[in-house]
Amino acid sequence: MIVLRWQLLITIVMACALALLMNLQYAVSAFLGGMVSIISSAAFAVIVSRHKGYTAGGTIRTALRAEAVKIFLTIALLWIVFKTYDNVNAFAFIGTFILTVIAHSLALFVSDSKDTDHIN
Repeated sequence: MIVLRWQLLITIVMACALALLMNLQYAVSAFLGGMVSIISSAAFAVIVSRHKGYTAGGTIRTALRAEAVKIFLTIALLWIVFKTYDNVNAFAFIGTFILTVIAHSLALFVSDSKDTDHIN
């Protein structure tokens, strides 16, 4: 969940910054780029969180299924945005999309637990 929050924060910051610095079309494009990544990451998280198996094979199958759904959703959503939104600014859209994808890839380095021990 923390990764989805970071993706949402990145999306909002980029959209607001581009709204102030450029125009509304840049902001909407940035928002849409971030949402493509957020929606596909959320689908990935839902599939992984429903995993009930305890075997290594079951875990790998779940991870591969979740990644396949994420890739399919990403491609479909990218196509939908470029097909339906005529005023999309590719720089803002792809730039925000890339930032949120990077945030998702950093999930391995983030702990969701609030009661982890910290070394002082």
